[in-house]
Amino acid sequence: MIWRDGDVPVATRFDDPYYSLENGLAETRHVFLAGNDLPGRLCPGFSVAELGVGTGLNLLALALEAEAAGVTGVSYVGFEAYPLERAELERALASFEEVSGPAQDLLAQWDSGAFVAQVGPIQAQMIVGDARETLARWGGLADAWFLDGFAPAKNPELWEADLMAEVGAHTAPGGSFATYTAAGDVRRALAAAGFEVERLPGFGRKRHMSVGRKL
Repeated sequence: MIWRDGDVPVATRFDDPYYSLENGLAETRHVFLAGNDLPGRLCPGFSVAELGVGTGLNLLALALEAEAAGVTGVSYVGFEAYPLERAELERALASFEEVSGPAQDLLAQWDSGAFVAQVGPIQAQMIVGDARETLARWGGLADAWFLDGFAPAKNPELWEADLMAEVGAHTAPGGSFATYTAAGDVRRALAAAGFEVERLPGFGRKRHMSVGRKL
């Protein structure tokens, strides 16, 4: 782990930042929330899953949106192979004052070995390990996916066709995904996994992103 521009964490393993250098929270809202039509679809029993928990910023943004919408009973499960230590997490989130409330919930219950936590109105869980193994063993179905691994060119394991097929198999009918990448291999793998894939304008300097609905 190294830090760029003050407190932006960069994974040395993948030489990639955990969130946008421009505005991480704005990126989350543009890509993962709006890309999945959230918070409009949130309702009791709605399930969100994520590949790549990272700093938990996507989870915290989701918690803010659910709270603002007055929706309870939403669950989140994140799959993460290399969880941050608590001190790293705290430093990475310190710049985002807007999420300080749910961030305190997350920090208070964070365990880099896996956790179950109440984060604002969200019942959250992190499953630690290689998602190519842990997702196949997960018994749930997600209504929305945040696909937020490091860039496909640097972290190809988290975008393999077999793993995207598992994403499709663990998506409820009419469920969705959103991701910041528009890489052709990823889009084709998600289409093969049963999604109707669409390319949309990306955030900041990224020209395009991808979204999709389960057919």
